[in-house]
Amino acid sequence: MASEPLFVSNRITISGWELTEQFVLAGGPGGQNVNKVSTAVQLFFSVETSPALTDRVKTNLKHLAGRRVSKEGVLMIEASRFRSQERNREDARERLKELILEAAKPPPPVRKATKPTKGSVERRLKEKSGRSEVKKMRGRPTGD
Repeated sequence: MASEPLFVSNRITISGWELTEQFVLAGGPGGQNVNKVSTAVQLFFSVETSPALTDRVKTNLKHLAGRRVSKEGVLMIEASRFRSQERNREDARERLKELILEAAKPPPPVRKATKPTKGSVERRLKEKSGRSEVKKMRGRPTGD
């Protein structure tokens, strides 16, 4: 079932036809309403076939989603936090948006290797010799 598009950022917009929603019975509080009305939402999004995402974002998204992505590359987000169907629908869409934004973040800058400072080397060696002295004192006493 087609829904309205999901605006993730100014560069990424997920079309409505890429999202599939299924409404299921939810557990938890709600009295008789829980047994009668399907308020929980399962939002399906095919990561593999989405033209809106780059390959890097797709890879990151599958890694971040973990077990929520099937072998076919379909991401399922289940939302049953609220009692109303509409709020659960908004919650599922918002969680998908946050997941895509996290996957679209640029990679961290490459760390430039540096040498330890002279002071830190001296402190490390002083600490090592101090430890050595402590351990030497643990031996058997000599008969002086």
